[in-house]
Amino acid sequence: MRPNILLVTADQWRGDCLSAAGHGLVKTPNIDSLAQEGVLFRRHYAGAAPCSPARASIYTGLYQMNHRVCRNGSPLDARFDTIALAARRAGYDPTLFGYTDVSPDPRRHDPQDPHLKSYEGVLPGFTTGQLLLEDDRQWLSWLQERRGGTRPSRDIHFTGSRPGQTAPAYTADETPTAFLVDRFLSWRQEQTAPWFAHISFLRPHPPFSVPEPFNRLYDPAATARPLRHATLEEEMAVHPLLALFLPLLPQSAFLHGAEGKVKDWNEADIALLRATYYGMISEVDAQFGRILQALKAAGDWDDTVIIFTSDHAEMLGDHWMFGKGGFHDGSYHIPLVIRDPAERGGKTVDAFTSAADLMPTLIERMGVSARNHQDGRSLRPFLAGRAPQGWRDHAFFEFDFRDVVSNRIEEAMGLQSAQCNMAVIRDHDFKYVHFPALPPLLFDLAADPGELTNVAEDPAYLAIRLRYAEKLLALRAEHLDQTLAFSELTPEGPLSRPRHER
Repeated sequence: MRPNILLVTADQWRGDCLSAAGHGLVKTPNIDSLAQEGVLFRRHYAGAAPCSPARASIYTGLYQMNHRVCRNGSPLDARFDTIALAARRAGYDPTLFGYTDVSPDPRRHDPQDPHLKSYEGVLPGFTTGQLLLEDDRQWLSWLQERRGGTRPSRDIHFTGSRPGQTAPAYTADETPTAFLVDRFLSWRQEQTAPWFAHISFLRPHPPFSVPEPFNRLYDPAATARPLRHATLEEEMAVHPLLALFLPLLPQSAFLHGAEGKVKDWNEADIALLRATYYGMISEVDAQFGRILQALKAAGDWDDTVIIFTSDHAEMLGDHWMFGKGGFHDGSYHIPLVIRDPAERGGKTVDAFTSAADLMPTLIERMGVSARNHQDGRSLRPFLAGRAPQGWRDHAFFEFDFRDVVSNRIEEAMGLQSAQCNMAVIRDHDFKYVHFPALPPLLFDLAADPGELTNVAEDPAYLAIRLRYAEKLLALRAEHLDQTLAFSELTPEGPLSRPRHER
């Protein structure tokens, strides 16, 4: 019998922010309980940032170099297979609760189609159980239905123009997370066959606000200080990309109604924002616990594969930055817990894994094949307690910072759009960052785990820099699209080597 499949993504969740992963402050008892019965992947990395590129890697099994979703708003080529389309081939009606941030291929639509006016499209193949977009309008309508009276505006998130622990104007059972959980639980009761659901939570994505009791759950004084250079100028001196971006980050992108720049927040402000962010994580964990309890009460627990992860992470003040992007691990190291009732749980994996591994894992579990090349590999051997032969010894992720609408970035940096990108390869010892037309970066992670000192120009490290540049080049060569590369037309007709022989 086919299992139920539940794919849960929480937006902008740091990989170190799980108590199961050893965080000294954050408590996530429900995700921890899932890890106790499943597998916790400690070194799991997003494929890219921000949301659309990161999610494209989850949904297609491809690196950004192949799926080419460069920024929010970059269309996903309609020729690519996706998790949702594969699930349909397996007999499921994959149903979405939340959002996928996938921009449709404009070549498949009339230019006047309103779907082409927003990057927050729904991944082809999904049935929409409940949409929830970043402007909150579906959640705000739900609040009005619950409360009556006037429909709230997004000012409901306002907690003051400065960081603090004031609660917003909604309660713990009125959050966007609670809204999606309610919708999912109602839908689940209606199912009469094995189901596939994707719940895409907005939180802990900004704005940083969370109701009682989560707003005061963590003491700001107990949070760790941000990992960064002593001054903004020292941080900016690390690389021209930082010199461009760091002074421009607006506070309003993270705190509703705030004014000014992120660089103006002091360490006390950052401590308050970190405490709020941790509270948002615990709020999502509490709502996730409602799902786990409902699955057990309904008798679905032993028939449901559950994946909990994020699209990308959050810098949270490290390196004078909030949000995601750039090259630091704080933007890309994300949580991953998988619980498959067919496998014995309680395992921890320290190998490097990628968001691109999720589609190969799910299609193998569903018993179908991808219709194009996959950059990721199935994680199912890890679930069974064995390391796959020849597994990668590194993490790989990418970031594209072009601005094809205004050309502002290109003009400021004197680059062509196709030069506004970077690729990162990191293992236990070093991190190498390659730019097509900007200076490279190299961090000695053993001596400098905080990624503070660029040693790319240090003569003592030139041989290491060359070795990692060659390793990155080899990776890119190996992962060029292989969809038809193992096929050939012969006098006997088309021949293709089986996947396991490649």
